[in-house]
Amino acid sequence: MIMFWNRKEIFVGNSVQKFDEIRFRLSANNIKYDYKIVDSTSPGYFGASTRARMGSYGIDLNLTKTYYIYVHKKDYAKAQALLRTC
Repeated sequence: MIMFWNRKEIFVGNSVQKFDEIRFRLSANNIKYDYKIVDSTSPGYFGASTRARMGSYGIDLNLTKTYYIYVHKKDYAKAQALLRTC
């Protein structure tokens, strides 16, 4: 099981295509992974989001989400070698 104390970040980025490609490659090679998606336009812990306070004019909506992929520490080297060809 992948928990926060035994995982390493293998990908962080804004491209949903790259995010999907990496997840597909990891699955195809039987490497377990966990992921997180952070949306900068969604409300935070303390109420209104940046979008609610300032609007969204001029914001590139393709860059509002950040994707993170994590693998177990023991699989990190294998995943890293696999993604070098990506």
